[in-house]
Amino acid sequence: MKKEEKNLYDAKAKIFKALGHPTRLWITEKLAQGECCVCNLVEPLAADFSTVSKHLSVLKEAGIVEDEKRGKQVYYSLKVPCLMGFMSCVEDVIENRIREHMDLFSSRKIV
Repeated sequence: MKKEEKNLYDAKAKIFKALGHPTRLWITEKLAQGECCVCNLVEPLAADFSTVSKHLSVLKEAGIVEDEKRGKQVYYSLKVPCLMGFMSCVEDVIENRIREHMDLFSSRKIV
């Protein structure tokens, strides 16, 4: 693998790593609905401010979200809305796996 190609795969892996946490997935889906202040994410996540800020920092570093400071508040928005198409694809994979498992059990003869 050439160095440029490896760098591209490293960059892609960084994005997947950033999305590799349930809280960060939830945040991205929430931000797909519109921008949000950190303070509006703390309560639904039942997490403290610093934990939510850290998750947002990981997403920002990966280029998934962007922020805008307004006074003392920082508002975050989804930088790449196409990510929701990928999330839909992920849900399709989950549904297919469920169907496959259901088919395994429905094709078994229960004695």
